[in-house]
Amino acid sequence: MISETTYLAAKMISATLEKYFAEQAEYQMGASEKRYLPKANIIEAVIDAAFWASLRREEGYSPKISIALMASDNVVQPLRFANPVRFTPHNLVKLSPAVIQPSIHLGVWHEEDNLFIWGTTHDISEWCLVLEVIEPGLLVVKHKRHEGYGKFVNIAVLKGDQIKMVDERNLTLNGYPDLLASLLGMPLPDAIDDSVNILVELAVAMRRHNRGGLLLVVPTHQDEWKESIVHPIGYSIDPVYCALGELISKQAEDESGGVWREDILRTIDVIGGFTAIDGATIITKNYELLAFGAKVARAARNAPVPKVLITEPVAGQEAEIVDPVKIGGTRHLAAAQFVHDQKEAMALVASQDGLFTVFVWSETLQMVHAHRIDTLLL
Repeated sequence: MISETTYLAAKMISATLEKYFAEQAEYQMGASEKRYLPKANIIEAVIDAAFWASLRREEGYSPKISIALMASDNVVQPLRFANPVRFTPHNLVKLSPAVIQPSIHLGVWHEEDNLFIWGTTHDISEWCLVLEVIEPGLLVVKHKRHEGYGKFVNIAVLKGDQIKMVDERNLTLNGYPDLLASLLGMPLPDAIDDSVNILVELAVAMRRHNRGGLLLVVPTHQDEWKESIVHPIGYSIDPVYCALGELISKQAEDESGGVWREDILRTIDVIGGFTAIDGATIITKNYELLAFGAKVARAARNAPVPKVLITEPVAGQEAEIVDPVKIGGTRHLAAAQFVHDQKEAMALVASQDGLFTVFVWSETLQMVHAHRIDTLLL
């Protein structure tokens, strides 16, 4: 039997998540497949057990777990246990080392009112609810990107007693829609974005090293951005590093897509690694690496950035116009000033505390717009 829920956030969000998956799958699933959609009481029980598991330690380690809520008969080549294991915090912690690698999930399903861990799986459907335990008390509900590859689409973030529901209506997409739309799971116009959104994966790579970083994306074949950089630049690349752009252009040559994806993600990790170096990493909109370790300075012809608009794709969060010194540390201030000076550029800032912000110039508002998107990247 399913135990009574003691984690209040699980009770509060379960019905909302049931409705979300039902609405999203309405036109994609047949009547027979809809029996696999998660129900509120099951979602509540899964979140409750995962939360309490996250607070335990196994041999000195906090568990990191990925749970796929789906039946084993709906999976291609599942790894099934001979005897399914009861779904409890204790068993989740015990099995967590087996699913610490990316793309491996504990398969969980119910028989009447009983929840079981039936095994592990790489394969999941587009509308399978995935629950990740990131760190103690921090859970993320997500699902697979539709017919795509790369980072999953986040739906909700639960941190202790805080619940953040992702709400794309609360995120203005003016300025650089491809990056933000991809993170929200929206359709994208370019063929490249149907499989890997480069900037999304770069953002993930920037967060992975946990050192913080600043990535400046500047127009191709233009040098105006140099007016906002201290010279000499820390580490200039000569000739420019074009491997990422060349891989993108070769996508059509890899019919299966597997080798191409591996190569491109490996190259993204190389560039993402440079953002751990103090200073800014600079790439063009064609993904050519120009420099890293660069120091941002206000262009001589421009005034200091006066105000910044901050938005976050979370239900209930209001847009706020603030003084730039209140948006974060020196990286955030440098990013805001750079975009204020170089209005065709974009700046991505990863903080050591996990925050991630995209800075763009809003022509409509005539000010720097800071999109805080760490909720989408977890």
